[in-house]
Amino acid sequence: MKAILPLPLAALFLLCGAALAEEPPLPNMLLLMSDDHGWEETGYNGHPYLKTPVLDEMAATGVRFEHFYSAHPTCSPTRASFLTGRHPNRMGTFAPGWSFRPEEVTMAQLLAAQGYRCGHFGKWHVGAVKRESPVSPLAMGFHECLSHDNFFELDPSFSRDGGPPEMFRGESSEILVEETIRFIGRARERGEPFLGVIWFGSPHEPYQGLPEDLALYDDLPGKHSDKMVRLTSNETGEPTTRPLGDVLRERYAEITAMDRAIGRLRQHLADEGLRENTLLFYCGDNGTSADGFLDSPHRGVKGSFYDGGSLVPGLIEWPARFPEAFSTTLRASTSDLLPTVANLVGAPLPDRPLDGIDLMPLLASRASERPEPLFFWGFDTRALRANDLQPYLDPELQRGTTPLVKLSGGIATRNFQNFHHPPVSESDYLGPRSIIEGDWKLIVTPAKGGDERRELFDLAADRGETSDLAERHPDRVEALGKKLRAWQDSVLRSLGGADYGG
Repeated sequence: MKAILPLPLAALFLLCGAALAEEPPLPNMLLLMSDDHGWEETGYNGHPYLKTPVLDEMAATGVRFEHFYSAHPTCSPTRASFLTGRHPNRMGTFAPGWSFRPEEVTMAQLLAAQGYRCGHFGKWHVGAVKRESPVSPLAMGFHECLSHDNFFELDPSFSRDGGPPEMFRGESSEILVEETIRFIGRARERGEPFLGVIWFGSPHEPYQGLPEDLALYDDLPGKHSDKMVRLTSNETGEPTTRPLGDVLRERYAEITAMDRAIGRLRQHLADEGLRENTLLFYCGDNGTSADGFLDSPHRGVKGSFYDGGSLVPGLIEWPARFPEAFSTTLRASTSDLLPTVANLVGAPLPDRPLDGIDLMPLLASRASERPEPLFFWGFDTRALRANDLQPYLDPELQRGTTPLVKLSGGIATRNFQNFHHPPVSESDYLGPRSIIEGDWKLIVTPAKGGDERRELFDLAADRGETSDLAERHPDRVEALGKKLRAWQDSVLRSLGGADYGG
């Protein structure tokens, strides 16, 4: 016989069942990255001059990474890792101006399949942004974009949805944030969660600042006039030499303007009731560039495989998940972003080797160490010159359209390249590279005569990488070297196309 429940009790069971079945709303995501902004260039990390009140507040209210790394010490490779969760050498994105490949799977493609509205705003630099490019933002999963092939200054030109470049008057970070705010409004009208990837052009040289931001740093030219640095002239687009103090004044003005624009975005989220369930993330794409470097506790600058080349600010705000602020010594990387956001929304990961991991369980448990090592590698492209390389994409499709001040080969745009890789040879394993496991870091660097130098550092005791311990710990050097070589084997299989199924 069937039991018959009294009507009020039956209704209560139905309501409880509905509540249990109801899933929490998908989080919105805004993933921000700057251009050449190193770890030390924030107020919260103790910079003597920089004014970054918004980033400082994010560090005080959210999750602050003490050790967040760009996957590569230069821009295009890091951007490829950000989008794919894979080391850039797997897809032939060896250096700035090298595109990724259309067979790669991006976070935008994964989240779009879960019902997200996806937009890209700002620097792209992993291929041409024009509509016909097979590696443009639209081709790689974004529904809409306002993008540039490379970096930009005041009054930038952008391509909207792959169309011809248009000039936008104003400060570039502010322009991108206002575009993002309009994108958020369109996504909400459609009833869709949103993924916004905002890649600022600041603070990449050549530097330009608004008068009110420059005025904050008027004392720097007098304090740092004794050193000359080489960078691009805003007047000619060619290299020039200027006093460091003048350059720092303009660079720091750009960072402060970007900081203010991020504040405008945070305020919009609060005003619209979106802040609670929006994951807001910020990082840099590599360490501080040499032309704007003042001082750091870490060794090296942009391009270096010491920590100064790839340690960057790393911040998360997401009150629904992290209602209390904390800092973490967990070592994380831009390669971790795709697996993290994919797992948050239940998107299946691509069936291919990934170099990143899901950070959320580690952050939730306040873990201080990652279960897998971090790997870094600057591919030695000189070894490819003897080969008759076949372009991976039609060079016409790799031609950029959006102008910028800095000339390259006499032109004010940026073109891209990528090649089918020849059969693997021993020379493919060359180039500076490193592995970080726990607090131990092994760096392998080319030396004179074709030799390689191996250095071992204990980052917990020696964050400046000043004391080489390789001779004292040969067994550890050997063990880390074997892991590094095995990882390179995997990367080279990917580079040869093994992950693309044919």
